[in-house]
Amino acid sequence: MAPKRTTVRDLRRHNRSTLLSKLFFDGPLSRHELSRLTGLSAATVSNVTGELVEDRLIIEAGLVESDGGRPRVLLRVDPQYGHVIGIDVGETGVKVELFDLAMNRLAAADHPIRTPKPDPGEVAEQIVSGVNQVLRSSGVEERTVLGIGVGVPGTVEQSEPVVVHAQTIGWEGVALEQLLRAGGITLPLFFDNGAKTLGQAEMWFGAGRGARHAVIALIGSGVGAAVIADGTTYRGSTSSAGEWGHTTIVYDGRTCRCGSHGCLEAYIGAEGILDRYRRTRGGRDLPGTDEQSQLDALVAAAVRSKTAAKVLEETAGYLGAGIANLINLFNPERIVLGGWAGLAIGGRLLPMVRQVAQAHALRHPYGVTSIELCQLGPDAVAVGAATLPVAALLDEGADPRENTAAA
Repeated sequence: MAPKRTTVRDLRRHNRSTLLSKLFFDGPLSRHELSRLTGLSAATVSNVTGELVEDRLIIEAGLVESDGGRPRVLLRVDPQYGHVIGIDVGETGVKVELFDLAMNRLAAADHPIRTPKPDPGEVAEQIVSGVNQVLRSSGVEERTVLGIGVGVPGTVEQSEPVVVHAQTIGWEGVALEQLLRAGGITLPLFFDNGAKTLGQAEMWFGAGRGARHAVIALIGSGVGAAVIADGTTYRGSTSSAGEWGHTTIVYDGRTCRCGSHGCLEAYIGAEGILDRYRRTRGGRDLPGTDEQSQLDALVAAAVRSKTAAKVLEETAGYLGAGIANLINLFNPERIVLGGWAGLAIGGRLLPMVRQVAQAHALRHPYGVTSIELCQLGPDAVAVGAATLPVAALLDEGADPRENTAAA
């Protein structure tokens, strides 16, 4: 196959993307700094930043002294150029958040999910309701929104329309994009697995920033991971890579929600942890109205209850062994634990998790790996979902609304 020829248009798009990305992540910067950091010529930087200013994507942000001569003008991405919406379709609720282009949160809406097998149509209604709610409460006009990112459980098939396969919640081939369009959403839509949106958020803004090889783990009701190889999320042949929760930790062990036995999720996912605790207490439940409040109660009880402490210590052991598998398989420089359950467990038992991981991993790869908690908290999936339209803007150097209109 003959190599694809690079056109002037391709080069222009690449230069816009390079400069816009550098300003988004590291701005404000002067044109001189942009030239030095990107390797682009001063003339190219001047021309392209001029276009970006004209398009209102970037603005001046003050002056900085130069080594001689006139002070240099600083540039940054204009936070008011547009807005983005991030949606976390979790297994306990739907979280919708609105951001400006500097990723400042402007509004949020939460809708609980009361059943482990939610109806896709009802979830779509909750998403539409949440989008309308954040726009209304913030006073932001819909026309200023660049796009909506949606993080979901399971595998996202990037077809026309986008289809979601989430076996653990009973979704097989759900055309979620179609449901949202039918509900009145006309803005550009972007979909990805929730663990992968968490991974992008932490790599861009949180504990993964600066790493080239990392695993960002999402532990909530279910368990997943984003595997980052040389700065890029590894997806596999059908975008289902990262289903860490469905790797086997105990042969013929506990029944998992996926229908298999011995999956890691059945031992470290919130549902599995709470079920193991109930079984040790003859079926008696913990106080709380949902999994999150019940897991919080379990963690609090561990200081006075040997049973609670033992269940959590066992969970830390399974988690540490699962992390050792990641270390041996992927040789990451950093592993980040996120998700509301991951933060609850890691916040109390991270030293033990590290100790178990060290005992089960090969010495050399463990020695170059750090194990940390995520920095963006329980909103990280929604933040990462909101970065999906931002990534489209940065990759193309152009407004994703224009691409949608052209399509």
